[in-house]
Formats: sequence, structure tokens, C-alpha cells
Amino acid sequence: MVLDVIKGRRSVRSFKPDPIPEEYLRLILEAGLWAPSGGNAQPWEFVLVRERSLIDKIKLFSPGLFGNPYALIVLCVNRNRIKRRDESGKQIALMDVAMAAQNIMLEAYYLGIGSCPIASFNKTAVKELLDIPDHVDPVLMVSLGYPEGWPEPPKRRPLEEVVHYEKY
Repeated sequence: MVLDVIKGRRSVRSFKPDPIPEEYLRLILEAGLWAPSGGNAQPWEFVLVRERSLIDKIKLFSPGLFGNPYALIVLCVNRNRIKRRDESGKQIALMDVAMAAQNIMLEAYYLGIGSCPIASFNKTAVKELLDIPDHVDPVLMVSLGYPEGWPEPPKRRPLEEVVHYEKY
């Protein structure tokens, strides 16, 4: 059941050194492609980083990046694909990329791979290090690797506290 995958996914920050098979990385990236996007703009670009020396450099300016993941996916917004050029269009593109990140993390978990979303990083430094073009902005990273262990599930607010029927 999909809900089991959603409930099982955790933010993993401690990884084994085991490599992730290429076919698994491809499936994980493909899951990101199938996220919904406003007006089907698909404003995302994904940079897959597996080279250890690059990951180590990224860690120097990424306080949110813990452990030694096998790979990183840098999720970016391609501004040329945003249909609305106002602030609303930028917000929609960010939501689109966030939905792609969720798909990526759910597919990773389904394949037995740990992941963690990372928003705390120097976007300018990552952009320069990875030769990301001017019209493309890194906005989120997802670390990937086989987990040393799965963290315990965090407490969630009860549904009755969060859901409001018909009106707030």
C-alpha cells in the first residue's frame, strides 16, 4: 500500500558505503519526473552527484548535509520553464520541485535506500561547483545511501487535530 511507503520513509543521516546500483538511481530519478507540476511546466532539473570528491566539497558549505551519502541529487528550478514570471510562478515552481523531491524520497525508500531532504546549503557555491547555468537555480538536495539503520517514526499530530471538514 502506498500509505505504508509514505509512513515508512525517514530522513536518514547515517549511511553505509555500499554503492547504489545504476538502475536504482535511474528509477529514483524517474520517480521525480512523474511529480505533478503547475500547467505541466516540469520546471525541474536534477543534478546527480556520485563523485566522492564533489560530495565532500559540497559538504563544506552544506550544514544540513550529514553522514557520507553514496549520492546527492541537487534539485533545481529552471526559470525558463516557469510559465508565470511573477512571484506566484516562482512559488509554484518551488512547490513542483518539492513534489518531485517527495517522489524521489518515496521511491528510494521503496527500494531500501535512505534519503534526506537538505535545504540548508550555500546555493551559490553549489551552483558554481556543479557548473549549473545562470537560468537554473538549485533549491533543494536529497542525499541517498543505504542506511546504517532506520530512525524511529516521529510523532504526528492526530488527524482530528489537523483536518477541518467543510469549513475551518
